[in-house]
Amino acid sequence: MLSVMTKQLRTHPALIPLFVFIAGGCAMSAAYLARLALRSPDVCWDKTNNPEPWNKLEPTFQYKFIAGNVDYSKLKKEGPDF
Repeated sequence: MLSVMTKQLRTHPALIPLFVFIAGGCAMSAAYLARLALRSPDVCWDKTNNPEPWNKLEPTFQYKFIAGNVDYSKLKKEGPDF
């Protein structure tokens, strides 16, 4: 399979950018999925020590990828402690 791809790339060099952008898109999507799995407050990997990690987040914790107009450093807690 790899030898067929290298043969095609040698005979058609215009395909090289296509393979580069497809590989880059795959790498970026894998990195985003890893970020979601490791940094999202909705994912709980250790249920014995911390069964509800979303309750222990501070109101100033920015968990969204793009915050928009919200300044998380000025937010105050608006609910009870559980």
